[in-house]
Amino acid sequence: MPRPPGHGPAYEVKRQEIIDTAAELFARKGYSATGIVELGDKVGLAKGALYYYIGSKENLLVEIQERVLNPLIDAAARISEYDAPALVKLRLLSGELLSMIFARLDHIWVYEHDYRQLTGKNRTRMLERRQTFEGVVRALLTAAMDEGSIRGSDPTLATLQFLNLHNHTYQWVKPGQKWDAEFLSATYCATLFGGFAGGTCDLAAVEAGVAAYRTAPAA
Repeated sequence: MPRPPGHGPAYEVKRQEIIDTAAELFARKGYSATGIVELGDKVGLAKGALYYYIGSKENLLVEIQERVLNPLIDAAARISEYDAPALVKLRLLSGELLSMIFARLDHIWVYEHDYRQLTGKNRTRMLERRQTFEGVVRALLTAAMDEGSIRGSDPTLATLQFLNLHNHTYQWVKPGQKWDAEFLSATYCATLFGGFAGGTCDLAAVEAGVAAYRTAPAA
């Protein structure tokens, strides 16, 4: 939701605080079970003042979804342009996805559970943006099949396997545990790529390619 004309940085700081608080409440209680009055009490605003910042409760849900999707779609577009094998791109995208999950656990919970509460154009737009990200995963898997680095299979099923393994991490991961996003990304991709390739995938080459892109100077 864009900042209304004439509102300075303090307005945006408060609005971001409200979104953060809403994500925590929605993740813990559910979107439907969280009331505007409860949210207002948490952020120290009366109902009318709260609406001044958010417009509507559904706008909060849109903002939470976009905090997840915007950086992921941007990363997917950037990675897709790399001059690298498809499996290297998938491994890089895996790292971005898991880093997002670790960074915004509350948001991811709401993203996975409450997007169905969106209505009308909000829901249509958010579903289209989800499909945009999923389409990049599918395209990279298809490219890996075309390159011969993994065996040919149903791209839709392969995409679901990739996404399901990553997306359910939020249900059990805890910040500060021994497995960080990078470790999980490498492990997940080794499991997936090895399985997709029937045990013939050169995982060491994939990791070397990932390291090369992460250490290369920014363009």
